[in-house]
Amino acid sequence: MAKISALSGFPEHLPEQRLVEQHVIDVFRQVAELHGFVGIETRAVEPMEQLLRKGEIDKEVYVLRRLHAEEDEAAEADAARQLGLHFDLTVPLARYVLENQNALAFPFRRYQIQKVWRGERPQEGRYREFYQADLDIVGQDVLPSHQEAEVAMVMAEILALLPLPGFTIHANNRKLSEGFFRSIGFADHEPVLRTIDKLPKIGPEATAQLLVQEAGATEEQARACLEFATIRTSDSSFASRVRELGGSGELLEEGIEELTAVLEKVSESVPGVMLADLSIARGLDYYTGTVFETFVTGHESLGSICSGGRYDRLASDNRHTYPGVGLSIGLSRLVSRLLSADLARPSRSVPTCVLVSVASEETRGRSEAVARALRGRGIPTEVSPTSAKLGKQIKHADRRGIPFVWFPATAPDGADGHEEDGAGDAVRDIRSGEQVAADATSWEPPTADRGVEVRPSAP
Repeated sequence: MAKISALSGFPEHLPEQRLVEQHVIDVFRQVAELHGFVGIETRAVEPMEQLLRKGEIDKEVYVLRRLHAEEDEAAEADAARQLGLHFDLTVPLARYVLENQNALAFPFRRYQIQKVWRGERPQEGRYREFYQADLDIVGQDVLPSHQEAEVAMVMAEILALLPLPGFTIHANNRKLSEGFFRSIGFADHEPVLRTIDKLPKIGPEATAQLLVQEAGATEEQARACLEFATIRTSDSSFASRVRELGGSGELLEEGIEELTAVLEKVSESVPGVMLADLSIARGLDYYTGTVFETFVTGHESLGSICSGGRYDRLASDNRHTYPGVGLSIGLSRLVSRLLSADLARPSRSVPTCVLVSVASEETRGRSEAVARALRGRGIPTEVSPTSAKLGKQIKHADRRGIPFVWFPATAPDGADGHEEDGAGDAVRDIRSGEQVAADATSWEPPTADRGVEVRPSAP
């Protein structure tokens, strides 16, 4: 058989790595549902004309077609009929809301954990096939601004439960930025926002030059914009600093109020993780309120692992508009760093807590009965694949990371092997060697051993 080459950008994890990824998925789902968000899954494909509405993404979209299909060849010239794999979960959400608006209750609280596909150059943390995890609240015609704080609070609770060394959610408000830029003399704030968004990548000097060249700023305006973008506070004191720079007006004050509410609400739930960072611009034009970017402490080079914000134009039809607020975790990107930097490890490499030994093939039925009794009580259990010597069965459990081996009692001569399950049985913790009598109907492993735990790696 010819050697199989790995496909760059399409990750496949080993079982213990997948346990870390599954843990992140489970935490996201559990916390989201705790706050009343409902999970959905949308189809993997969307019409190309819908996918391409988001702008400069056409080179990254994977087109879907069948081999030797004449109708697919004809559809290539018609974007309305051509299909592509979705590259994020926002475009599918907009379509889903419009198609199901009569069946949904608004505000619609949705989470979605699903694979997406993007044809960009693979590198660490950037894949062509990857999981994304989204959390959104979508309203019909109206959506109160306090929902922005709520989504950020839920996401902070999710991140706080993950095996991260620490994280900071940086937040700004588009109304605050727009109000400030208008108050210092910019009639069109969009070029300024797009330029400020480049500040972390190109630095203050290059950003100032672009503000003059592309946004039409004077040197004084450019200096004020840069001073505005350097404001970072963990409380509402950012507001006084903005006003000291000359910021004023109703729109600016509205943005200050909304950003302050986000800082306060998240800080009540998860203290010490919020930062007002007025350099956060989020270049996409559809953001209209609070915007967010999230960085892992000590791993800022990874970039933002969780971003999003308020958007008032997610979707619309002839009757309604659908404003929303959402945050998205690049889940595969985050897991990639957890694994490559050895930030998290599973407590064992398999879900199994107990291996039930088999004394002989004639008594395998008894071992299987013990396993059924343990599984019926929620204890992950498997039966030894062979009736080899007990030492070899114990080694098999040790190699797989299974902490306990169960020894069913041997039936007396002439017995049919159907005596009460667990009578005379014993279980051994193969890590310590301790062995005790046990009954499959009542024995309990330590809480930490019942399931796999994903823990931060020791420093």
